[in-house]
Amino acid sequence: MNKHTFTAARDDAGARLDVFLSSKLDMTRSACQHLIDEGAVTVNGGARPKNFKLKEGDRVDVTLAPPRETALAAQDIPLSIVYEDDDIIVINKPKGMVVHPAPGHEDGTLVNALIHHAGSSLSGINGELRPGIVHRIDKDTAGLLVVAKNDDAHIRLSGDLKEHKIRRRYLAVVLGRVREGGTVDRPIGRHKADRKKMAVGGAAAREAVTHYSVVEYLNGYTLVSCELETGRTHQIRVHMASIGHPIAGDPLYGAKNDKSGEDAQLLCAVHLELAHPRTGEHMEFDIEPPEYFKSFVEKKKERQNG
Repeated sequence: MNKHTFTAARDDAGARLDVFLSSKLDMTRSACQHLIDEGAVTVNGGARPKNFKLKEGDRVDVTLAPPRETALAAQDIPLSIVYEDDDIIVINKPKGMVVHPAPGHEDGTLVNALIHHAGSSLSGINGELRPGIVHRIDKDTAGLLVVAKNDDAHIRLSGDLKEHKIRRRYLAVVLGRVREGGTVDRPIGRHKADRKKMAVGGAAAREAVTHYSVVEYLNGYTLVSCELETGRTHQIRVHMASIGHPIAGDPLYGAKNDKSGEDAQLLCAVHLELAHPRTGEHMEFDIEPPEYFKSFVEKKKERQNG
């Protein structure tokens, strides 16, 4: 059994017990309600209902059962591992790889590869379909992400993500000439007409902040650096499109006049910065963009200079 203790801070006063747990454990409210109903949660040593309102200083104890054996297949898929220890794995995910199983992508995912690589040594907080997954990047986005190998690491990393303590920087090629750097602070939610898309101001929109800066001007494009303050689905792709500079090669949010010829968006997570969940050590990881990304940039430089 894995036991965890949380103390309600001043800002948590008045919060429902299930909502509080959801934020601390990176689990859905329904999953937290199930834990409460099963008697796995106590407040100051006693059982409380899911709608119990917390007070500052309340001690919340949670007992999580060991992860069940997953029904997912372990698949011998090559992984580009940048760093690994007993608590975390930092992966350089290639474009075209889905992070976890979903309808239409039942296998061949990063999770299938991780199960083969790490076996049962993955956190179980996100359930059977997403063991170890703390955050995601899109199928056709390449780059860095961190995976948790135990629940303690997962909880610490998820908390750091929510508090914006984990830095994630991307390189992107966008259409047009971006005049200068800036910040896009526009909430993102599900597109009201197309369920496959996200949109600024969409349904149940949540805060979304992206900082961007110009790295280099290319022929008809701009190479930009983007740093996430929040981590909404498709955030950089939606935000850059919203200011008139969609990601080159983006099949979902790209411009009709995009003649890049790329079969995936030119977006790569190149920098990851975090505190180690066990030791607190400051860690930074950097990678070069993949060859197809660098080749596109070089070609546009040649034409510009030619």
